[in-house]
Amino acid sequence: MKDDIDPRSRAVPTGRASRAVRMGGLAGGLLTSAAAEGAKHLLRGQRPSPRDMFLTPSNAHRLTQQLSQMRGAAMKMGQLLSLEAGDLLTPELAAVLRPLQAQAHFMPPAQLKHVLTKAWGADFTKRFKKFDVRPIAAASIGQVHRAQTRDGRDLAIKVQYPGIRDSIDSDLRNLASLMRLSGMMPKGLDLKPLLEDARAQLHEEADYDQEARSLVRFGDLLSDDPDFIVPAYHDDLSTRDILAMEYIPSDPIDTLEDADQITRNQMAERLITLMMREVFEFHLVQSDPNFANFRWQPDTGKLVLLDFGATRVLSPNLVAQSRAILRPSLDNDLTGIADALRGLGLLSDALPEKTRLEILAMVEMANAPMLHPDGFDFGDTTLVSDLRDRGMALGRDRSIQHIPPTEVLYLQRKAAGLFLLATRLRAHITLRDLFQRQI
Repeated sequence: MKDDIDPRSRAVPTGRASRAVRMGGLAGGLLTSAAAEGAKHLLRGQRPSPRDMFLTPSNAHRLTQQLSQMRGAAMKMGQLLSLEAGDLLTPELAAVLRPLQAQAHFMPPAQLKHVLTKAWGADFTKRFKKFDVRPIAAASIGQVHRAQTRDGRDLAIKVQYPGIRDSIDSDLRNLASLMRLSGMMPKGLDLKPLLEDARAQLHEEADYDQEARSLVRFGDLLSDDPDFIVPAYHDDLSTRDILAMEYIPSDPIDTLEDADQITRNQMAERLITLMMREVFEFHLVQSDPNFANFRWQPDTGKLVLLDFGATRVLSPNLVAQSRAILRPSLDNDLTGIADALRGLGLLSDALPEKTRLEILAMVEMANAPMLHPDGFDFGDTTLVSDLRDRGMALGRDRSIQHIPPTEVLYLQRKAAGLFLLATRLRAHITLRDLFQRQI
């Protein structure tokens, strides 16, 4: 193993008690700084709001630095808040949390060696010709290292941070308490759905055995598809805390923004087609639309699929209900669309009539890309901004208590993520043709 030390490496605090102490220290530091800021305002004859006192530059830096160093549920919750509630947060808090979407700190070599020794034994280095201690990726649950075995295999080794699995629930409770205590959360923003979403997603992502099964399953399903590459699984080096897979040279998906129009169109179309195959053919969906899960090879034109921790099996009923919405959508039949939405649990007769009408109006607006016979230009962001504005207004209506089924929400998230990716790539796609094939 190489012993290069990077200044961005930070040991992961392990154990619920030590992480609770770290969170308590963070809360104390924020409160002390806020009190000092409040005193300054009062001396100037001003009456500061809790938000003004807490969201100082020093507190913003302290919050993002500590969440990034803790990783695990603390960091994931910050990411979900910035991604899923970003439009509902105050601009200041959204800006504070946004850096958490980038790579996390990573384990220093000593801690990494301890984790690997526990998993593989003290003589694990004998298995490798090369093992880079600096990861090629680091996130909230684990980090990925490139390695080469003695028998010549080029691998990507995903290593879970120590103590993360056992601290998920307590981390989320402590972070939620901190957010409420600080007054940084907007009034009326219900944290419970976000907390449950983060909890479920983290427990799934921390189950490397389940991810390995999903990785193998997708590899089998796409083995004959010339457009996609799924890394091969290596079980001899995989454990409960380590997932070993083939290393596939590739570039981040967002580098496609500089590609020609035809290439951008093709890649976006392939990913949308893949989701339809996942739903209607595989009945198995990788539900996390994070852009980092998609990469591409400029030389071969192939897309590389990564991270199957959030894979979900779809029930036959959900598949049937999803298919039932295609025909009325292609015909722009709002009555048929409304019936299909009721079947999916996205529209309830218990909702106020004005709310039902607004939801249908938004669906009709979102359906517009499918109706263009010559294709839809995702580079025109007007539709995205209009839907976001109307969705924000609907989300602020606290009288709406209807919560759709969880499995439907995951499909929604994946579809919305691909929509945003197509917008990012400024793709031009004839969606009508793609959906017509599924009827």
